[in-house]
Amino acid sequence: MAVSTVDFRKGLKIELEGEPYVIVDFLHVKPGKGGAFIRTKLKSLATGNVIDRTFRSGERIETPALEERKMQYLYREGDKYHFMDNETFEEFTLTQDQLGENRNFLPENGELQILFHCGQPIGVELPIFVELKIVQTEPGVRGDTATGGSKPAILETGAVIQVPLFLNEGDVIKVDTRTGEYIERVR
Repeated sequence: MAVSTVDFRKGLKIELEGEPYVIVDFLHVKPGKGGAFIRTKLKSLATGNVIDRTFRSGERIETPALEERKMQYLYREGDKYHFMDNETFEEFTLTQDQLGENRNFLPENGELQILFHCGQPIGVELPIFVELKIVQTEPGVRGDTATGGSKPAILETGAVIQVPLFLNEGDVIKVDTRTGEYIERVR
């Protein structure tokens, strides 16, 4: 299926030279002389690279054949991450590069969406919020409040985020996977 440049919007997935991209930003430009064009910033879904590309107004672009499957994260082995399809029990491996920053918020045995292009896994879509355990941080001191500042904490996935002073090791917190920020203590 093809879409016209008129239909461009942030988040639209398109295919260029056989590779899937997502539109990160676009600008419609109408110069005083000549035809209008659309200047875009595209992010590769396979590699994460960002490129700039210009299209003529009205040009038609193919959309990629993408499939999302619900998968379970099993374990990490070096820089390879292993996942299992919940329906077929088939296992897939993604590299650290394919996961990008998402690897910091992969809870073991957590469910997530894996994006496939032409039958090959190319990336993950995490839930917006994940619950992770704090494995290392400075101990909280009596009198620390929720609004009185923050300190670094290392989560079970290895990610380091800023948390309020009252949190301790062993606490389970909710983290926003889009920004990597602390939301609330769960238990």
